[in-house]
Amino acid sequence: MIEILPSLLAGDFARLGEQIDQVAAAGARILHFDVMDGHFVPNISFGLPVLESLRRKTRLQFDVHLMISDADSYAARFIEAGADLVSVHVEACPHIDRTLRLIQSEGARAGAVLNPATPLSTLEHILPIVDYVLLMSVNPGYGGQKFIPYVLDKVRRLREWRSRLGLGFAIQIDGGVTLDNVGVVAEAGVDWVVAGTSVLGAPDPGQALIAMRQAAEAALARRA
Repeated sequence: MIEILPSLLAGDFARLGEQIDQVAAAGARILHFDVMDGHFVPNISFGLPVLESLRRKTRLQFDVHLMISDADSYAARFIEAGADLVSVHVEACPHIDRTLRLIQSEGARAGAVLNPATPLSTLEHILPIVDYVLLMSVNPGYGGQKFIPYVLDKVRRLREWRSRLGLGFAIQIDGGVTLDNVGVVAEAGVDWVVAGTSVLGAPDPGQALIAMRQAAEAALARRA
């Protein structure tokens, strides 16, 4: 079953607890946190205090996407604060093998992230290590951007690699996924869809999540 991960970057920060309850009731299992440092990406979002406070609010899994320059210094701190999954950018981690193993040694699942124009070849030697791969379908740093279509080709090729190598990592996508295109995203082979504006930016986040999941599952049923 495809997972829809609501991205808190698009939430109403005055109502995050309420919105988390809404998406949890609609079947969400994982919440996505976009952590930005204003250096690796041109924006600043939220950090450890927000995650710590929300950890006390919900049992949903926390997927922390570190869009920061110094992931090695912060990954363990986010895990201690309550992160269940932590993903780091290949572009920002010169010793990506070590960083991924560090995350796993702290008890979290580790993900490798690629920006839209970063080639899949940069993942070749770490695919046996990762728990998931996040393919950015917008240039990271801001919510509400338009989907970059060529990333779907990367999804298809990554799915082929996974099958050929007999690996079990999940494929995640983040950026510009809406009710209109979630079907083609699912058909391409994505397992986890991060949705910000389309879910937490909607008047009823719970119903928006259900609608996106149904659209994705309908597309998969047609393909089958």
